[in-house]
Amino acid sequence: MSAKRPAPSANLFAAAGMEQDAPRPLPDRLRPRALSDVVGQEHILGPDGALTRMLETRTLGSLVFWGPPGTGKTTVARLLADATELHFEQISAVFSGVADLKKAFDAARARRETGKGTLLFVDEVHRFNRAQQDSFLPVMEDGTVVLIGATTENPSFELNAALLSRARVLVFHSLDAAAVEKLFAQAERIEGKKLPLDEEARAALVRMADGDGRAALTLAEEVWRSARPDEIFNAAQLQDILQRRAPIYDKSADGHYNLISALHKSVRGSDPDAALYYLARMFDAGEDPLFLARRVVRMAVEDIGLADPQALVICNAAKDAYDFLGSPEGELAIAQAVIYLATAPKSNAAYKAFGAATRAAKEGGSLLPPKHILNSPTKLMQAEGYGAGYQYDHDTAEGFSGQDYFPEALGRQTFYNPPDRGFEREIRKRLDYWAKLRRDKARDA
Repeated sequence: MSAKRPAPSANLFAAAGMEQDAPRPLPDRLRPRALSDVVGQEHILGPDGALTRMLETRTLGSLVFWGPPGTGKTTVARLLADATELHFEQISAVFSGVADLKKAFDAARARRETGKGTLLFVDEVHRFNRAQQDSFLPVMEDGTVVLIGATTENPSFELNAALLSRARVLVFHSLDAAAVEKLFAQAERIEGKKLPLDEEARAALVRMADGDGRAALTLAEEVWRSARPDEIFNAAQLQDILQRRAPIYDKSADGHYNLISALHKSVRGSDPDAALYYLARMFDAGEDPLFLARRVVRMAVEDIGLADPQALVICNAAKDAYDFLGSPEGELAIAQAVIYLATAPKSNAAYKAFGAATRAAKEGGSLLPPKHILNSPTKLMQAEGYGAGYQYDHDTAEGFSGQDYFPEALGRQTFYNPPDRGFEREIRKRLDYWAKLRRDKARDA
C-alpha cells in the first residue's frame, strides 16, 4: 500500500510524494498543492488578484490563460477545479479532434445531471480551428462546462471573437529571477542539499531557465546528476555540462525592452550597422523571430511610412519568408528587411496624421458627414437632401471635384503633411496641386 500523501503545507510548494513510488521528476514532485503556493503570478493570485477575487465568490467563469510555457497555466487550472469542487477534465488541441470534444461534452452533460460541474481544460487551445472553437460556445453558454483554455499565442489573433466574448483572458508572466530562485530554494529543501554552483553559476542557471519554472527545475536536476562529490561548478563549467548557454538578456525583463528599443532607434536613425548589431544580439539571445518580424513591420509603418511604400511590403515578405524557411535560414530575411528600413527615407507623417485624426474623431465623433456625400436610397432621404449636389469626381475634367467632405460643424482639417522626402515628395506635389484646384474652384463658384 502506498504511503499516505501529506497534507498541503504552507510552504511555497508542498513536499508531496510517496517514498515507495518510483522516482519522479523534480518538477512533478514540486508541483503546487494550493493556489497560494504558485510562484510568479502574484498579479492574478495575490491578495487582490483577479482569480483571488473570483474565488471569494465561489464561482468561476470561463477563462483563457495566455502566457509562455512553464508559468503554471495547467497547474492553476487543476487547482481552480479543486477550489471550486469541479471535476477536472483535460484535453490537448494537439491530439484531440471533433470526436474527442463531443465525448468530453457528453460526459460533462451526464456529470451535470448528477449535480457535478466540469472544468474543461484545453491545452494549446489556439490550435483548434475556427469551427472547433465554435463548438465550445453552446456548452459554455448553458453552463455544461467551465472552459479554461491555455495558449502561448496572442488570443486576439488566434481565438474566435465569439469565444473571447464569453471568456476572460488572464495573462501569465514569465518567472522573474526572484521566482526562479524560490523554486531552486524549495528544490534544495526537498533534496536536502545545495546546488553545487558558485554564485556566478547560480545566476547563470537562473538565466538559463528563461522564465520557465519547469525548465528551471529540470536544469537543477541535471546539475545534481552531473556533480561529483564535493564538486562546485563555475559558470563556464555549468555551460559545458548542460550544453546550454545563458541568454544574453532576459526576454521578460529590461534587456528585452532595451534591445528592441535600440534596434528601433537605430533603424529610425538610418544606421544599418547598429541595427544589424542589435538584431543579431536578439537572435543570439533566443528572441522569438516572429516578435522581431512584427516589430520590424511596425517600424515600416511608423518611421518610413509613405516615404517608401515598398517598406511595408518588404517587411511582410520577410515575415512570410521566415514562416517558410524557419530558423536559422529565415533570420536573413528579417535582417534584409532591417537593412532596407535603415537605409530608406524616413517619414512619420502618416503616423502623426493618424494620431491627429484619431484625436479629432474622439472630439467630434457625433458630427454627421455633409448630406451631399450620403447615399439616398429612399424618397424620404432624397427629400431631406441626402446626396443633393454631390459631384462624381470622375466626371470632372481633372478627376477632382474639390468638394468638402468634412462635417460642416468641423470645417476642413489638415492632418497629413508629407515631407519633401522619398516618395512623399510626389505625394506632396499631388496634394499641392489639388489644393490649388480647390482654391480655383472656390474662387470661380
